[in-house]
Amino acid sequence: MNRTVALRFAACGLMGIGAALLIAALLLSTYTKGKISKIPLDIDTTLVGEGTGTAFDPASLVATKFVVDRDVPLVMQQEISVEAPANADVVTLQVGDTLRRTDKQQDNGLMLAMVDTVTLDRKTALAVSSDTNPGGAVQKPRSIEDESPPTNVALPHEGLSYRFPFDTEKKTYPFFDPIAQKAYDANYEGEEDVNGLNTYRFTQNVGYDGDDKLVDPVKYASLYDNDEDSQVTARAELWGLPADDPADPITMDRFYAAQRTFWVDPVSGTIVKKEEHGYHYYARDPLKPEVTFVDYNLTSDEETVESQVASARAEGDTVGLWGRILPITFTALGLLALVGGALLGAFTLRAESALIDPGLDDSDHGFFGRRSAEDSGPMPAAEAKTEKLPTQRPSDLPPDRPV
Repeated sequence: MNRTVALRFAACGLMGIGAALLIAALLLSTYTKGKISKIPLDIDTTLVGEGTGTAFDPASLVATKFVVDRDVPLVMQQEISVEAPANADVVTLQVGDTLRRTDKQQDNGLMLAMVDTVTLDRKTALAVSSDTNPGGAVQKPRSIEDESPPTNVALPHEGLSYRFPFDTEKKTYPFFDPIAQKAYDANYEGEEDVNGLNTYRFTQNVGYDGDDKLVDPVKYASLYDNDEDSQVTARAELWGLPADDPADPITMDRFYAAQRTFWVDPVSGTIVKKEEHGYHYYARDPLKPEVTFVDYNLTSDEETVESQVASARAEGDTVGLWGRILPITFTALGLLALVGGALLGAFTLRAESALIDPGLDDSDHGFFGRRSAEDSGPMPAAEAKTEKLPTQRPSDLPPDRPV
């Protein structure tokens, strides 16, 4: 194999590599990115929010009057894990929520408790359901003495739950509230830096309007068979209400409203920080609260924010590597390989032409550096063309000339 043939193969090889790199870049930026931009299947985390509020004292249930304490320390804990079904298309999150008074011990400080389960589409983060899976459920409360296995009550979810989709947009999303058992709008409000991470801020109102006014509270949906925590009948003196007879029974319903702010990583959809104002109260008129059960303002603690930011960065780095960095790198290398192959191919063709027909390598081509006919100035002697004169044979000499 001569040198020109080898160069021709090298040129073809470079162009083939370039084309392959460009195809790989296209696949990485479209198909592969879509495959990895999904909710992880290994979520196992605990999120904590801390703050203060007004809260009912459970010990006062056996007293002569219900007691509501102000400025009590409160903490909300949210444990998130993955349950079946969880596969390439969907993931099921089981979330245990508790709200406690930290100034009380054990069950005396427990204000709220719920176990919520929801199945989400791993790409859109929207709740999904099927004939065998209603898309969500809540666990019925059990007493400490109850040793029977937990029972779930089907609760179809709508919209988003516990996170936003990959490539979160600056728009309004429906976000499910498991206490209200309904999805409410989470509205985009702007961008904000959280621990060095650029986030989108969303706000949600449940029962409140944009001016923080109570307008449409939700009647609390009890998970007990006898609705014992959603409707309470007690003597007027227990409620602390004036009455002709302190023993007159008064029935009140429990209502709920909330306001939330989410800080969301737009790449992965991870909620890195949350502020929540929740209000549970008893009243005879929904818009006229009479006895507060709990009214709290909580913010994600620093450890939770740091953990969520790190998780968001890790998911974002994976997407960025396969969806942006590698495609750009492969595109650049592919273009360089194509250009290099084309130039090498052109050089090989010119070289082959010169070897096949040396006459092509004259002043018309200038491939090997010969001067063209248009060049001005005298030609150096080394490059000047010479004319050969015929050599005379002896027989051609005149007869009178000696040999």
